[in-house]
Amino acid sequence: MRAAVNLHIDAPPDKVWGLVSDITKMGEYSPEVIEAEWIDGATGPAVGARYRGHVKRNENWPVLYWTTCKITECVPGQVFEFAVIMRERPVNTWRYEFRATDDGGTDVTESFDLGDNLFTKIWRPLGGFLRESRNRRDMLRTLERVKAVAELPGNQSGA
Repeated sequence: MRAAVNLHIDAPPDKVWGLVSDITKMGEYSPEVIEAEWIDGATGPAVGARYRGHVKRNENWPVLYWTTCKITECVPGQVFEFAVIMRERPVNTWRYEFRATDDGGTDVTESFDLGDNLFTKIWRPLGGFLRESRNRRDMLRTLERVKAVAELPGNQSGA
């Protein structure tokens, strides 16, 4: 099960990437992430760096929990990807891709991928499709909030 959303942001890719990859600010953008912090000695985005995210699932029936995430791809101005891990195994991969546009802006794609496995094949028709729809909505909200910060006057230069 996977989904993606796209949004154009009137700011350069390095700036937008810098906002997204600063996981300590994700609580300001994401409707579900409350806060995030680097762990295991990590201090910034790099392949292999780990962080904890405090998540509030859903708005009507909130469930609070912590996730551990590991950065799996990290190229400034191009891609920021991390996997939510349980028992050292990835269970969900979140990815942001940044593409420069001719107008000096950035086309951003945010996606998630739960993979194609027995769990997702059973879960999707039994209600997982609702989660997929919610994720699409929340990914777009996240990108819209990043856009609002990235496009602030005087906030157009590098990260």
